[in-house]
Amino acid sequence: MQALQMLSKAQEATADNLANMNTPGFKGNKLFHRLITEQLNGEEVTRTVAMQHVNMEQGVLEPTGNLLDFGIDGDGFFVVEDDGESFLSRDGRFQFDSDGYLRNSQGGYVQGEGGAIHIPEYFMAMDGTGESPKLEVGKDGTIRLNDEAYDKIRMVEVEDAAQLERRGTSYFSVKEPGSLTDSEESIVMQGYFEKGNVQALHEMVDMMRNMQMFESQQKALRTSDEMLSQVTTNLGRF
Repeated sequence: MQALQMLSKAQEATADNLANMNTPGFKGNKLFHRLITEQLNGEEVTRTVAMQHVNMEQGVLEPTGNLLDFGIDGDGFFVVEDDGESFLSRDGRFQFDSDGYLRNSQGGYVQGEGGAIHIPEYFMAMDGTGESPKLEVGKDGTIRLNDEAYDKIRMVEVEDAAQLERRGTSYFSVKEPGSLTDSEESIVMQGYFEKGNVQALHEMVDMMRNMQMFESQQKALRTSDEMLSQVTTNLGRF
């Protein structure tokens, strides 16, 4: 029964990966098993529990030509504030709202060196034709508007990926915020976005393997039930 439960969770993780394979910045889940020892009625009991691990492999950087699309080449994360909470994200599809704040596709505020990135001059710099001003973002995240530096997109890294907790399809939080460090080696790619790192073929293979193992465990459970039934019947004769 425990094996069936773990295989069911593995299948759920695989289905979630396939459903989000086209979600920008999505990182796939992988299920693994861990042995833990705990006290039960004064005795040590060892059991297997299913744990999820976030696959942090780099996704493909897809060119879009949109100057407000950004991909990260490296291990860094964008920092986004949404509903008063800070999250990490690899989804770099941004846009300026009517007040000049840089926001992501979920409406969260993209963070810079001093908080939410706020550049109202972006709309003021438009000429009479309504054309967008010259906006450039350097590889280090520095935002320049008509060659004048305004802010810098903040990027951070997590020392241990096990600290990451998934919050929806695009957000992560960390158990210990103190484990975050500024990402010095990650590069911002303007005009790109990072595709999900899910490999459809690998996920389909995992799905078929999980189904086969699930069926095998079902047969084993059925066989055990039949054996117990026979034992109970035979014991009843005595």
